Amino acid sequence: MATLSGAQILIESLAREGAEFVFGYPGGVTLPVYDVLYSHPLRHVLVRHEQNAAFAAQGYARATGKAGVCMATSGPGATNLTTGLVDALMDSIPVVAITGQVPQALIGRDAFQEADTFGISRSATKHNYLVKDIGELAQTIHEAFYIATSGRPGPVLVDITKDVLIAAGPYSGTQRMEPLRGYRLKCEPDEESVERAVEFLWNADRPYIYAGGGVISSGASAELVRCSELLEAPLAHTVMGLGAMPTGHPNFISMLGMHGSYAANMGVTECDALVGIGVRFDDRVTGRLDRFAPNAKVLHVDIDAAEINKNRRADVGVVGDAKAVLRRLNARLEETRATLGRERRGARLAWMERIRRMKREHPFVYDRSGGDIKPQALMEKLDAISGGEAIVTVDVGQHQMWAAQYLRFNRPRLWQSSSGLGSMGFGVPAAVGAKFACPDRTVISIVGDGGFMMSMPELGTIATNRLPVKIIVMNNNTLGMVRQWQELFYDKRYSEVAIESFPDASLLAAAFGISGGSVTQPDDLDAALEHAFAEPGPYLLNVQVTPEECVYPMVPAGGAVDEMILQPDAEPAEAVVGD
Repeated sequence: MATLSGAQILIESLAREGAEFVFGYPGGVTLPVYDVLYSHPLRHVLVRHEQNAAFAAQGYARATGKAGVCMATSGPGATNLTTGLVDALMDSIPVVAITGQVPQALIGRDAFQEADTFGISRSATKHNYLVKDIGELAQTIHEAFYIATSGRPGPVLVDITKDVLIAAGPYSGTQRMEPLRGYRLKCEPDEESVERAVEFLWNADRPYIYAGGGVISSGASAELVRCSELLEAPLAHTVMGLGAMPTGHPNFISMLGMHGSYAANMGVTECDALVGIGVRFDDRVTGRLDRFAPNAKVLHVDIDAAEINKNRRADVGVVGDAKAVLRRLNARLEETRATLGRERRGARLAWMERIRRMKREHPFVYDRSGGDIKPQALMEKLDAISGGEAIVTVDVGQHQMWAAQYLRFNRPRLWQSSSGLGSMGFGVPAAVGAKFACPDRTVISIVGDGGFMMSMPELGTIATNRLPVKIIVMNNNTLGMVRQWQELFYDKRYSEVAIESFPDASLLAAAFGISGGSVTQPDDLDAALEHAFAEPGPYLLNVQVTPEECVYPMVPAGGAVDEMILQPDAEPAEAVVGD
């Protein structure tokens, strides 16, 4: 049992829990920790803003499924992490945040760089700690990782007073960590709920699967695909769920919700059995809740019992880890397939063909005329480059929705989107974390001009570490989604949405010591993208797109999902009604 400082115990505990990288920014209170990091193999990545440390930790976590780690000093350093922690909480991403706190004797005295980090982060995290005893430090770090990664994942913050960091105490890397009292997980479903779910599913003529990020968190993609195949049921994803079923699978429809496809939204409207797996029934999916899946009974599977019946009443609720539930469910479906009569199977096959026909006849479309680069065309070209195998990070807004509509994902953990909180500035730092996590995989950060301006300093992090991240700025010189709402719902009264001073990309990139360029003409886009992806290092490409383009389909706020506003030049929706 060695005697180590609190800072040494912290770093050794992080290493023991499997941390590979710490994304952070130093300050006065955390200097003892950085002194230890000076000669420790645990790698620290210096970001340019603490909020981006939390986003980078998310990028690592989303790409690997392991907890990402971020660190900041007391006061403003800790408060700057908060947005990234709320973001992780909304999207159920495992993050362990370490913050420094002023010495215990100064707490509550308005000391320099003091903030009530524990109180501030209470509603921003799955759980949080204030460590004031060096004897509790190692156990607390162990608990933080366990809580962050188990059950429904989420962020955990550990605030450590400076006197603990500089104190000395015993530590053994082999000491046994105590079980966490009062934290009970229900991962395996009970037999009764599984049997009720099986009966529910075989009694449906028009089953429809609605899958979300919980499937990816639990590593249940293969089980999800098998369930869809057994049920012969179409499947739509939430934004968080993209990649859980390969885009090319014949049962995959698309994203559903506010900017989901016609087929996906009409499918959920017409189904008689809705199977929600790892989803929250959030407002951007359901639209007007009393008109969401109006003809369907609901089976809801979730690891978090609080989600069952929270927004939509479930006729059958199954609490458990999605992978465990689907394994049990698939086994029982295999055993009981013979109970599905010929007539009902015929109805299911007709239902599947109807949804597939809707998908064929109502794809995502846009007006390809004009002399500007269309944002949808940019996404199509990026999809061709990615081939469904690149990690793609996005901010929030029009580019995010077009990317979700047009990009393919052949496997989980390739798509990274700030989906619940919708944080601008997420994309670039998330790409930093993702590239550290997966150095051999292509990482593309597709961002809008507004969000990029919020994360632009991280070009310094990318340049310093020579990360070959490809940053594609979809530049329409406006806050595009806000402009779209002002066009459609505020009589084109465009208030404070113009971004007229975007920097020259080649000069900006060169200032950071990396390569970059701009493209404004459709005929030059292919060559510009080819050059960007041929560059062995990082590249910043500013793509000037049509400013007036809107994302369609669109469900107006407060509308039902079958009340989509379609692309004005698209084929009329009535083409398939009444089949």
